[in-house]
Amino acid sequence: MKGRLVLPLLALGGCSGAQAPLDAWGVQAERIAALSHVLFWGGGLIFLITMGALVLAIAAPAHWRQRMGTRSFAIAAGIVFPVVTLTALLAHALGVSRAIMRPMSDAPMRVEIVGRQFWWEVRYPDLGEGALTANALHLPVGREVELHLTSGDVIHSVWIPNLHGKMDMIPGRVNRQRLRADRTGVLRGQCTEFCGLQHTLMAFDVVVQEPAEFEAWVARQRAPVPAPETAAQRRGMQVFGEAGCGACHAVRGTEWKARIAPDLSRVGSRLTLAAGALANRHSNLAGWIAAPQDIKPGNAMPAYARALEGADLLAVTDWLESLR
Repeated sequence: MKGRLVLPLLALGGCSGAQAPLDAWGVQAERIAALSHVLFWGGGLIFLITMGALVLAIAAPAHWRQRMGTRSFAIAAGIVFPVVTLTALLAHALGVSRAIMRPMSDAPMRVEIVGRQFWWEVRYPDLGEGALTANALHLPVGREVELHLTSGDVIHSVWIPNLHGKMDMIPGRVNRQRLRADRTGVLRGQCTEFCGLQHTLMAFDVVVQEPAEFEAWVARQRAPVPAPETAAQRRGMQVFGEAGCGACHAVRGTEWKARIAPDLSRVGSRLTLAAGALANRHSNLAGWIAAPQDIKPGNAMPAYARALEGADLLAVTDWLESLR
């Protein structure tokens, strides 16, 4: 009995959640979900009609089978019906495709997302200098956003199932996608174009906030990080510089302004680490600094387990965790 329940439960798992195309959080996703229902139920109906015709061809009375073997029936069922049905579905699908690309406002908020192996750089150029983050996309609820999508290395592809369809990110090219989130909460985006060894661990959080909460988040992103409050945090900041972390990472309000690796200015407030690979907890952050290649082999982060003493490693973790 339990085994019979597994398949329906797995099927229902795709109907809601933080990465579910049928759980639409915006108008574009609603149209895509509606198209999916048309194709699913339409395909199911055609399957039933086909199976019914097969049963009639085998078990129906002789005069029925004779009619089904005529030239006119073959033309109607084998040519006219498929052509009309597929043409109608194509016209409907093209209409949906055009509708989801149609602008909803004249002044959407611009967000630039750059895909990199294997993380995401997210910038808000319309909101002032310093409005940027990594591996997290924050959106104000109810406001149209235009994503400017590109890549810094190989071809990536971004997909936020609850908000829109997939869009490729190509080096040297900017693709645009408009969307609007109509619910607050946390969603998940994912790279859907194979881009290397850690393609499957290249995700990001999508945090949809009330407008006032979003503005407060932007203000925190633009502001310098707070000064260390404890001796451990002060030591952690010192070790961060001595270990050369600032050669790759930026921390706003400090001398470290590199753009090679994710910006760490507010890393303590993020929900996940390593592009969605780990929940943002003290132990996971320490483990990531110590042995990133054991967690996500092939990424560009060097391991510091041997380069740092245990106390220094924990001090760096304490300081980064305080950056909220």
